[in-house]
Amino acid sequence: MKPILEVNDLNLFYSSKPGTVRAVDGLSFNLEQGKSLGIVGESGSGKSSLGLALLRLLPKNTERYSGSILVNGVETIDLPEEEFRKTYRWNQISMVFQGAMNSLNPVLSVQTQLAEPLQLTRKYSKSMIQEIVQDSLTLVGLDPKTCHLYPHQLSGGMRQRVVIAMALILHPKIVILDEPTSALDVSLQAQITNLLKRLADEFNLSYVFITHDLGLASDVCDDIGVIYGGQLVEVGRMEQILTDPKHPYSKMLLESLPRLHSKTFPKFIPGESPSLVNPASGCRFMPRCPSAFEACTETPRLFLTTEHNLTRCWLHNIEE
Repeated sequence: MKPILEVNDLNLFYSSKPGTVRAVDGLSFNLEQGKSLGIVGESGSGKSSLGLALLRLLPKNTERYSGSILVNGVETIDLPEEEFRKTYRWNQISMVFQGAMNSLNPVLSVQTQLAEPLQLTRKYSKSMIQEIVQDSLTLVGLDPKTCHLYPHQLSGGMRQRVVIAMALILHPKIVILDEPTSALDVSLQAQITNLLKRLADEFNLSYVFITHDLGLASDVCDDIGVIYGGQLVEVGRMEQILTDPKHPYSKMLLESLPRLHSKTFPKFIPGESPSLVNPASGCRFMPRCPSAFEACTETPRLFLTTEHNLTRCWLHNIEE
């Protein structure tokens, strides 16, 4: 089956006073219809920038935006902005942004905010728009009367459900989820993840699930990509990476998780995350890696380690 989303050598660099910020640096991955890909990594690794790059929501200080983004086999990265906005953004690929309160306009009602994309892209009557808005709220487990409320009148969980309803209002097949449960307590996190799984099954949705929580990603995703310093260092099947990770960073991420039925204490990852400003050549994890050796001074490519898994590490260069 042809992937619904194909990303090849995607780059998003920002200009800054210290230098060029290589937030997304040569990322490549595929997403199949009805599947979920988790993008996992530390804060500052470029995860949210990846979401913005996929939707072409580029900040003013963008210095370089290049690569290939195929949606249903169509190259979208070079499309005129107006065509991309009308045909793809929110229609075929949408996003749940990090921090629901920051995604909602505090002075507009839920009804107004949910109705806006319908008014801009579809020729519906007011009564039809009202019906679609209420159906969307019902879909995410909210009372249809919620449409008359304002964001400050909603709880954190309700706001998150409204933002999910906004992302699904035009029935896209690809949804980018940027830390959708980061501001919620554990019980609400479980409710939202269960909602996301139900919606994925019901509408055959494909998710790009951006998170720093590997445990949370394992509950939602089929595949996982581990991102470090703006680059994918490991990508493949979730089960494989959870049980037998190949990259040293993936292994240390797993070791940092608390275990419910284990006497082993979590281990912290020593050192600091790399600066994305003019990063040095070579493996970006080398300064923190316990397995670093001479070859790591050169930038590794992704090596095939199993049938479905790729790892950016010289330890798996079996060609030598």
